[in-house]
Amino acid sequence: MAPILTTNPSVTLIPESLTPMNFAPFGTALVSPLPRALSVAPQPSSLPPNNPTPVLANQNSALKYSPISPLLDRYTNGCPSGQPAEARMTMFCCFPRKLRTIYAGRQQAKPDQEVFDVRILERHPFTTQTFIPVDLSSHSKVGEGEGEDEPLFLVVVAPTLKGQTATAKNEAGEMVTIRDPPDLENVKAFVARGGQAVTYGVGTWHAPMVVLGKRRVDFVVVQFVNGVGDEDCQEAAFGEGVVVNLGRKGQLGRAEKGPAKLWPKL
Repeated sequence: MAPILTTNPSVTLIPESLTPMNFAPFGTALVSPLPRALSVAPQPSSLPPNNPTPVLANQNSALKYSPISPLLDRYTNGCPSGQPAEARMTMFCCFPRKLRTIYAGRQQAKPDQEVFDVRILERHPFTTQTFIPVDLSSHSKVGEGEGEDEPLFLVVVAPTLKGQTATAKNEAGEMVTIRDPPDLENVKAFVARGGQAVTYGVGTWHAPMVVLGKRRVDFVVVQFVNGVGDEDCQEAAFGEGVVVNLGRKGQLGRAEKGPAKLWPKL
């Protein structure tokens, strides 16, 4: 069980649509630079400027963008144990999270709201961690028209209070110290779609993956590990207080209504 911080925040978040620019302080947001409808490889010179610059590949049938996200190993000369790390790919099959409804009541003009309660954050102090959804390829109806709603997942991150400490209580009831704890007053939330991936920067505090909607999303996860528990993953739990408001009940991900308008189709 994760140690529980002795102080609880009181923060309500309205999630933003995930973009490379707004997620940059926490890591890398990955999304194709090309329109989905583009079906023939164009000449790179005909495309808007991009970093990295694409080059033709696969007998001119593909555009190659490289590199697009860091894969960093900071274990060497960084972790206390000195245990070397190895690159690892893992599959996380993530099921939809249960949301809580805030009922406005008949006397209020506001509609009922759906919220997600963030109760724990984790970080990987010596490695980046990339979540790549592989769900879209297995659902032929996903897309425009009469298809299913595109998968959504919630990315919750917090800055690190570098050089500071926080007190917490472990499972045995003992007081412990968490070094470089999360800044719970400045948590951010982003909504990502099935066509996006995300890389958490080295040491970035983040919530375990939160899938929204009605169906499972499978992710390939890429990171380094050395098998030493506290060096691979550190956790901090807390009680009620960090709430992500997902908007009007029953309208999750529908861009035409409520806060969901922040999450346009890619």
